[in-house]
Amino acid sequence: MAEHLKYLNDDNFESTIAEGVTLVDFYADWCGPCRMIAPIVEELATEMQGQANIAKVDIENSQKTTSSFNVTSIPTLILFKDGKEVKRIVGVRGKEDLKKLITAAL
Repeated sequence: MAEHLKYLNDDNFESTIAEGVTLVDFYADWCGPCRMIAPIVEELATEMQGQANIAKVDIENSQKTTSSFNVTSIPTLILFKDGKEVKRIVGVRGKEDLKKLITAAL
């Protein structure tokens, strides 16, 4: 597991995304596509360390946050800049696509 990957919940979500660029992966353990994208998200957490935060939110344990961002399909990846949503991707994407997305927001 990537040591730079942050696990967020309803209590620490807002404070974590408040500053800088953060890519948040909304997932569930039982979700096959979520398991497919997990290694990509972990690699990005290591590669983007110091530039952007990479985080995960378990939708079953953080229902308030999941609901407030209208996440209805998973995996959903939301890119935040200084607490504001700038881009949303639903479904599995390749690492290079996600890296370009993050880099463009920096």
